Amino acid sequence: MGHGGDVIEELTTDHREVEEIFEQIAVLPSGHKDRKRLMDHLTIELVRHSVVEEQYLYPMVRERLPQGGVLADKEIGDHSKVEQMLKRLEGCSADDPQLDQLIMDLKDAVTSHVEDEENNLFPQLRRACSPEELTKLGNKIRMAKKTAPTRPHPSAPATPPVNKLLAPGLGLVDRARDYVTGRGKS
Repeated sequence: MGHGGDVIEELTTDHREVEEIFEQIAVLPSGHKDRKRLMDHLTIELVRHSVVEEQYLYPMVRERLPQGGVLADKEIGDHSKVEQMLKRLEGCSADDPQLDQLIMDLKDAVTSHVEDEENNLFPQLRRACSPEELTKLGNKIRMAKKTAPTRPHPSAPATPPVNKLLAPGLGLVDRARDYVTGRGKS
């Protein structure tokens, strides 16, 4: 969950972890019981990642980058699509006939978003911000992940200040549900 380093290193490590989970899912045959466990793990990681980007990264993007508002809105739009897919996946069982296609669609959307961030957004941010600012933002993101929601909430606000106010409460409810159901435990 917390990796260390500046915000770009932190988020890039998240990206690699998500790619690894997709790979683990891909090697399992359709209907395998571990696919649901891995999908839950993937959902938890993607939701936390998205929430903290929306709370901290994208406001910095809006403030510091030329066309930052346009860039942030595009990335938030990507998150919204992914979150809607995650919500659909949440209701699927491991042997659901739609699951394979939904996973492929999700992987395509996530991969496109990751490539855009790593090839476009992150280099611009590294040029526009000091190393100290990026490290400070990385620390904020690591702290926010501890209370971030773990389940998709497609209708929740995605921009400050409302998202910063609601996320810890949603996170608390999600974690309570996860604890009761055992979701996210290996």
